[in-house]
Amino acid sequence: MSTEQMQKKLTRGAAARGTRGMTLIEILVVLAIIGLIMGGVAVVASNALGDAKVKTAQKDISNLETSVEMYQIQKNKCPKSVQDLKAAGIIKKVTKDPWGGEYTIKCPGEHGSVDIFSAGEDQQEGNEDDVVSWETEQAEE
Repeated sequence: MSTEQMQKKLTRGAAARGTRGMTLIEILVVLAIIGLIMGGVAVVASNALGDAKVKTAQKDISNLETSVEMYQIQKNKCPKSVQDLKAAGIIKKVTKDPWGGEYTIKCPGEHGSVDIFSAGEDQQEGNEDDVVSWETEQAEE
């Protein structure tokens, strides 16, 4: 075998050793890093979804307040529920809050002419997760 042939053989062997690929440890480290990043993204997305639901409920309550005022002008009385607004033709459909519960209307209200609220995520009235019309008005000012 000539020296030239031996050099080619050695060059091929060195090239093969340099391109073996990744070890199992390297792959596991990369997967762990990807998992940590995805976990962080999931937490941020979950918080954003919760905030969006609260804002949607606040807008729905604001729209319902306007609808209740229209009902009071037309009927000269207070509606007992969102279904009364639909029956009067003021709203087209009865919507539920973002958590699947009903909006509650108290007319006359304890905090103003009308109180409208959603029980929030836990669906129990009187907790801190409730979305209420009297706090919504203060937050907008």
